[in-house]
Amino acid sequence: MHVPRPARGALASPLVRRASGSFGALAIAAGVLTACGNSSGVPTLTWYINPDAGGQAAVAAACTKASNGAYKITTQTLPQDANQQRVQLARRLAAHDSGIDLMSIDPPYTAELSNAGFLAPISSDEQQVLKDQSFKGATAAATWNGQIVAYPFWSNTQVLWYRKGFVDKNGPDMSKPVTWDQIITTASQNGGTVAVQANKYEGYVVWINALISGAGGSIVVNADKGADATVDVNSQAGDDAAKVINDLAHSKAAPADLSIAQEGQAGSTFGSSAGAFMVNWTYIWHNYDATAPTVAKDIGYAMYPETVQGKPARPPYGGIGIGVSTYSAHVSDASKAAACIVKPENQGINAELTGNMPASEAGYQDPKLKKLYPPQLLTLFQKSLDAAAPRTVTPYWSDISGALQSTWHPPTAVNSQTPSSSSSFIESVLQGKSLL
Repeated sequence: MHVPRPARGALASPLVRRASGSFGALAIAAGVLTACGNSSGVPTLTWYINPDAGGQAAVAAACTKASNGAYKITTQTLPQDANQQRVQLARRLAAHDSGIDLMSIDPPYTAELSNAGFLAPISSDEQQVLKDQSFKGATAAATWNGQIVAYPFWSNTQVLWYRKGFVDKNGPDMSKPVTWDQIITTASQNGGTVAVQANKYEGYVVWINALISGAGGSIVVNADKGADATVDVNSQAGDDAAKVINDLAHSKAAPADLSIAQEGQAGSTFGSSAGAFMVNWTYIWHNYDATAPTVAKDIGYAMYPETVQGKPARPPYGGIGIGVSTYSAHVSDASKAAACIVKPENQGINAELTGNMPASEAGYQDPKLKKLYPPQLLTLFQKSLDAAAPRTVTPYWSDISGALQSTWHPPTAVNSQTPSSSSSFIESVLQGKSLL
């Protein structure tokens, strides 16, 4: 079945390409899902948040108080899965649902929502404030068509976590850069595991992107050309990435649940008696404090592994940006609220409660963070953010990600032919010749 490619001004996403035939009921419902105000006339702004440990709710309360009665922010929780978050937001925004004022957006989907006209513009003055306070990677991930379209809130990255007892006994020397080959070999030879995220979901693409970027390549170049962008997976960098995945999948270091492992499963493997190495996000440092204090005391950390020895690692970049809905009944108030949410002090509040690190250097100066994390680890987080490789900023990311998941999963099936076959399939999907 051939699906026509959308016009350049349309949302480049299968989700909304199909919208014209499926949003009638949603549009009717949207008429009653309006932004609320209380009896005093103070508008209530609804912020759709990703699930966390209470950080966003605490920030909402802080900004409500800081507004001095101008508005009140309430929160609604989106699904756990990032793609399902995207689906829910895009469907409701496509129906012009005014019940969304603010939203937490995963960086890969920012361009898609902006390109569709779903995000209210950010003033030039506020864009400059965001540029001045945010890490470069954070503003890059929030930028589409030369404009910052989301307010960088927190910036996440992955580091290499290791069990100190295992490494002290078996190596390698973690004071120097290490490669994927080194940690896979060491774990395989000494009864350890290397925990990663390799389920068929966005987290697996995060790993693939980091491996390809660490080998000096990229998944897509010329992303500004949209569906005509150059897919660069079939390259030496793609081959190097495929080799790492193949090596781990067929080694004794591969966890039994490798093909279904997400962040939580990887954390469980790392916390087991066979735990040796793991790549995962910043929250891991306090992940075992209450449930496995012995493991918590045994955690070491280092820069993300190199794909190719001698080529600097490019760790994953993740995070959340705050978007203001074009269809909010209170765009001006919502924009002021978004600016409050991403103030460095509020980034610090969120980081303290969730382990999701600030999108600004100033946010890292929060005294509570300095008590919660060793200075060397905070430095490593920021160094990793500087080196991180964001996923391609393009309205077509959901197509690209889906095609990668289809052709690189399961990890045990990845081989020397995978980069070529996946590149061809991505191009076919982008041109509307194949369906995911």
